[in-house]
Amino acid sequence: MQKSASASSLGPGGLDLSNIFFKPIQNTSPPSPTKRHTKISVIGVGNVGMAIAQTILTQDLADEIALVDAQPAKLRGEMLDLQHAAAFLPRTKIIASTDYSVTVGSDLCIVSAGARQIAGESRLNLLQRNVALFRGIIPPLAKYSPGTILMIVSNPVDVLTYVAWKLSGFPSNRVVGSGTNLDSSRFRFLIADHLDVNAQDVQASIIGEHGDSSVALWSSISVGGVPVLSFLEKQQIPYEKETLEGIHKAVVDSAYEVISLKGYTSWAIGYSAANLARSILRDQRKIHPVSVLAKGFYGIDDGDVFLSLPTLLGRGGVLGVTNVNLTDEEAQRLRKSAQTILKVQSQLGL
Repeated sequence: MQKSASASSLGPGGLDLSNIFFKPIQNTSPPSPTKRHTKISVIGVGNVGMAIAQTILTQDLADEIALVDAQPAKLRGEMLDLQHAAAFLPRTKIIASTDYSVTVGSDLCIVSAGARQIAGESRLNLLQRNVALFRGIIPPLAKYSPGTILMIVSNPVDVLTYVAWKLSGFPSNRVVGSGTNLDSSRFRFLIADHLDVNAQDVQASIIGEHGDSSVALWSSISVGGVPVLSFLEKQQIPYEKETLEGIHKAVVDSAYEVISLKGYTSWAIGYSAANLARSILRDQRKIHPVSVLAKGFYGIDDGDVFLSLPTLLGRGGVLGVTNVNLTDEEAQRLRKSAQTILKVQSQLGL
């Protein structure tokens, strides 16, 4: 699949008019070698993939976006729809193909493609179908962009990030999953809603599995720099643990609620992925709860497992994991979350 015809080729026989329309300036110097051409590839143009692509476009994060999908008609339609908005967006080259060669030279490859669950299908069978799908996705991405960073968004994100790491052969710092970055945003929103403050003033994280065994770090929550639980204790304001658990459960259930209402989630994960892309490609060195190789951190030593930890992200991908002081209960829950994921991984035969 080729990109739509450029307006510069409207002359007779496809003559390139750009050299005629513009008179070249004499005695010019070449562009600065420090100027980067940033390219992002998005694999899968379903609801999530297109929300990611659209958010990346509107936030001006890339000079070029490559879209890849197995359905050529839908793929071309999505590409044209975005191209037709060119007058309202920052200048970005948008290309698309069913052939992975279109991703060559990508700085970041975001994978949102995944098989949909069939009625009555077990989660393990669905996972095995997604692993088979990844066997056709990850190796070509590694081939055409050997220096890229892989960001996995497809679910179950932690296990599939592990699969992508194994299939790519990349060092672990260049494979990251979107993990609980969105869960943490939902968490911050609910706490902000309870306190009637801006969610950006709430520092709160959920770590571990992107799923039912995730861990809410209540001990480190702060609002405007004020630790919440210690403040309540000093003010002798009682709170019930059940209330805290209720907020965490609301975070876990929120995606299911959105899916039951509109059939899928898209916009929030689109903003989450673009948020991670900005931190990586702009070398922001921001801390995000994302899925990384967790072995050796927080007492997780039983095997290679990817789950979300507070992670420093920059141009090299994963730059480090933050040493958060977990309570004994939080650390125990995190290790239990790791065991949950390892149990699933052990059935894949990788």
